[in-house]
Amino acid sequence: MTRRTFLAALGLVLVGGLGGPAGWLSTAGAQSLRLAPERLPVADAAATPAERPVRRPVIGIASLTGDTYVRAIRDAGGVPVVLPNVDGSPDAVEDYLELLDGLLMPGGADIPPSEWGEAPHPTTKVLDDDRYQFEKALISAWIERTDKPLLGICLGSQWVNVAHGGSLVQDIPSEFGVVHRDVTHPVTLEPDSRLAKVFGCTSLEVNSYHHQAVRDVGKGLRVVARSPDGVIEATETTDPDRFLIGVQWHPEKLAPEDPLQRKLLAAFIEAASQEEE
Repeated sequence: MTRRTFLAALGLVLVGGLGGPAGWLSTAGAQSLRLAPERLPVADAAATPAERPVRRPVIGIASLTGDTYVRAIRDAGGVPVVLPNVDGSPDAVEDYLELLDGLLMPGGADIPPSEWGEAPHPTTKVLDDDRYQFEKALISAWIERTDKPLLGICLGSQWVNVAHGGSLVQDIPSEFGVVHRDVTHPVTLEPDSRLAKVFGCTSLEVNSYHHQAVRDVGKGLRVVARSPDGVIEATETTDPDRFLIGVQWHPEKLAPEDPLQRKLLAAFIEAASQEEE
């Protein structure tokens, strides 16, 4: 299956050449596919490498929860494609593994704590079953069967850890006595981490909308950022050759005004661009 066939099979329409209300590939039930040539160009076989248009990497966004993700990927140089979790079916995962250049796992409700052998805390509000089943299948396959870039944001960061066999703090206020919802706070990064290299610094101010966080770190991950109260704020793979990062904050919300957060999104897109070479 080609990339264009893949997008057409999803019934995706490029809204206004990426300049529509949300600027994204929409699952609007369309019968045709309109692709802006400047976004997904077809290379001229007779052209020299310097003359060929650069294709922007296609980034899958699991279970859209807001236009800010779409805008952030678009503005960072990628082509955002929303991956529907219809009926919780994992049937399309095989195609996603082959045809996407990168995967963004966005924020949302809570992962069922049965994933790491706990009963739900009273504050836990689990994902609807369709999204849970689809995202579990998708991220597990992406991590285990590809080496392509992955960026997890908030819930997505928690999925990164759980998919590696880790566990979560189910309620930060109950265990740490602090609130991480609708606040801003500083985080400190490990100096030798990929994340610190991306940002070019080891401390920064972030937004915060979560009540859960990493507890036991999954196999193949390392903690690379914490808040002053000790809450784990970011993890990344121990594989130096792969871009696989989870952050608890929301860079897509900060990016329009924060050049540091734009660096993170740009690094993700840059890593995904290399997948097509």
